[in-house]
Amino acid sequence: MKAQPDADKTLSMILSRLDDMKAEETITIDLRGKSAFSDYMIVTSGRANRHVGAIAENVTKALKENGIKNIHVEGLPNCDWVLIDSGDVVVHVFRPEVREFYNLERLWAQNPAAAAI
Repeated sequence: MKAQPDADKTLSMILSRLDDMKAEETITIDLRGKSAFSDYMIVTSGRANRHVGAIAENVTKALKENGIKNIHVEGLPNCDWVLIDSGDVVVHVFRPEVREFYNLERLWAQNPAAAAI
């Protein structure tokens, strides 16, 4: 059994995979010291539902290949917003309209302490 990779290594691997999959407007939010549940949050977009699904499946596959266990994925049936929780890094893959509506980046930038509760 492989050891769980550290958060920075996981982050780097996910960002590389997002780039390979042509994910758009990728933002990394550093949660270290601000959140008890994760070290990093990535918010990114796919052009359409199929693109969102393909990005999410590719990232999930890469996490498994790198020995990360207990990956939690939500939203794959609709592919409007897919959440991938790998523990140290949480990835949100949105369709552009859905991302704009929820605007997670603004929520975390304004008051990360309140959002962590």
